[in-house]
Amino acid sequence: MRALVQRVSRASVSVDGRAVSAIGPGLLVLLGVRREDTAADAERLADKVRALRVFPDAEGVMNEPLGDREVLCVSQFTLYGDTRRGNRPSYVEAAPPDVAEPLYERFCARLGAERGVFGAMMEVELVNDGPVTVLVESPSR
Repeated sequence: MRALVQRVSRASVSVDGRAVSAIGPGLLVLLGVRREDTAADAERLADKVRALRVFPDAEGVMNEPLGDREVLCVSQFTLYGDTRRGNRPSYVEAAPPDVAEPLYERFCARLGAERGVFGAMMEVELVNDGPVTVLVESPSR
């Protein structure tokens, strides 16, 4: 499981021009699920994202975790796009929807995240809160 985590001032998701979810200050998480991922991976990764110390403390040092801030999570199978050979990404590592969706839902529930629409063509808007983007992965087997 792989998460691209961005600290944002605000973020939102729309599908077919209709607003689906929106958050204020917090984290936008793009979540990729791979074929071998388990429920335990989803829970460990959600806990890791919650504990990331990427928010400024009173001295302006990135030392604070998520706390009461919001999270918006968007499913993103393309995080497992393999471009080592050729120019067209291969997605063979990405989990099929029947495997990925329950793990995505479990991750979101554990984190208390607002959600995009799994499998939909989504428009994601965000305003970064500083240059903070972190790639977090579940332990490989």
